[in-house]
Amino acid sequence: MAGEPQADCLFCKIVAGEVPATLVRETETTVAFRDINPQAPTHVLVIPRVHHRDGAALAAAEPQIAADVLRETAEVAAEEKLDSYRVVFNTGSGAGQTVFHAHAHVLGGRGLQWPPG
Repeated sequence: MAGEPQADCLFCKIVAGEVPATLVRETETTVAFRDINPQAPTHVLVIPRVHHRDGAALAAAEPQIAADVLRETAEVAAEEKLDSYRVVFNTGSGAGQTVFHAHAHVLGGRGLQWPPG
């Protein structure tokens, strides 16, 4: 069920402390940690503590928590001293989503090309 932890979800396991991650920030509603396969010198994932399949589902079901995730991307960028950065929400496997728990990628520390790829 949406919002409930999923036993087979990697990010739910990180939220529960069952799987280790290099934490960057935590709030009541979000967790931010370093990506294990970084695509830029700074690559941090910001996830909601509640489980939703993707950012669109999160925004539809819990818009305040979706706003918290987006707010935390800016906090991560500030703490990482990024003057410019990119925030990406991949939705669906065709867009590169590999973990089906809503999450934002904060990418920075190098020039980023457009279009992204």
